[in-house]
Amino acid sequence: MRVALFLTCVNDTLYPDTGRAVVRLLTRLGVDVDFPMAQTCCGQAHYNTGYRHEAEPPARHFADVFAPYDAVVTPSGSCGAMVRELYPRMGERARAEGRGDNLAATLAPVVPKTYELTEFLVDVLGVTDVGAYYPHTVTYHPTCHGLRSLGLGDRPRRLLEAVKGLELVELPGAEECCGFGGTFAVKNADVSAAMGVDKVRNAESTGADVLCAADNSCLMHIGGTMTRLRTGMRPVHIAEILAGTEEAATV
Repeated sequence: MRVALFLTCVNDTLYPDTGRAVVRLLTRLGVDVDFPMAQTCCGQAHYNTGYRHEAEPPARHFADVFAPYDAVVTPSGSCGAMVRELYPRMGERARAEGRGDNLAATLAPVVPKTYELTEFLVDVLGVTDVGAYYPHTVTYHPTCHGLRSLGLGDRPRRLLEAVKGLELVELPGAEECCGFGGTFAVKNADVSAAMGVDKVRNAESTGADVLCAADNSCLMHIGGTMTRLRTGMRPVHIAEILAGTEEAATV
């Protein structure tokens, strides 16, 4: 398989270690990973803010950049959902507006081969035990796009449960939104902050050292709330947990 890493804007700008963790993890599992340097934004920020037509050029560019690959793997449920759920919708809207089938035809090939990381591990590679080691108590927050748009289900939990040294504890109100929601956090700051506090207090009640999720945009929001509340917990992307090894932990 020719596999490409789609890092996403948030990870490229703020969390490059997550991308490095994905490469280490997949390489350890025998996957040859490429990183197309021409990749840019998938258009999610434009689309979700109401600029649907402005989202089309980055979506076309995404389709062109990743066209040569058999699979596109991203450590982001929200960007994965943009491609899988909203690219087809963009094509349908363009057709309904009388602009023909060109957009739909351009975007269609990349949709079924784009996977969120845990989907790729469980569904494509067929693994749940990735040989990871992470000696911490962890609670898992299923982010909204992963939970509701991609239907990740128990894939992330199955991967975490197989990590050596990791104790997974249940998060109360796990399926409740953390309050980030992209521009929702900006436009509805007070509501977003209150939701973030609820999420962090629930996480704190578990006694876990780490709150894990599969999307760094949500972890950014949760982590900022943790810092303000001085909880002592750490937000960690699941890729960084799954990339951990005993050898690296003893260095």
